[in-house]
This record gives sequence, C-alpha cells and structure tokens, in this order.
Amino acid sequence: MIEEPEWILPYEFMEVGESFFIPTVHIANTHHVIDETSKRAGVRVKCYTIVEDGVLGVRCWRLA
Repeated sequence: MIEEPEWILPYEFMEVGESFFIPTVHIANTHHVIDETSKRAGVRVKCYTIVEDGVLGVRCWRLA
C-alpha cells in the first residue's frame, strides 16, 4: 500500500476565495482532516471531491 504524503495546509496564507487541491484516493479522511484543522485555525472552508486533469482529489476554498 502506498502511503499518502503529509500535507501542509496553507490556511494562514490564503485570501478569501483562494483554493488548494489535494490529490488523494482517501477522500473521506482528507475531508475530515481539512474540517478539523481549519476549525483549529479559525478559518471557514468549503471542500468538494473532484477530478482535475484526470486526478481524483479534494479542492478546498477559503470562505472567511
């Protein structure tokens, strides 16, 4: 089994409306980690599971 890399989530450097993409097949776990870490950072985000350029992953936008 291939392990996922450890992602550094850039909340404090993001402006409202900016987004990031995490390629992953572990969709539910990635959504959970983003939800928990964004709450700790005091940032509101909205994330969707999408396929970009043929790659499955999660795109997350900063709301506030």
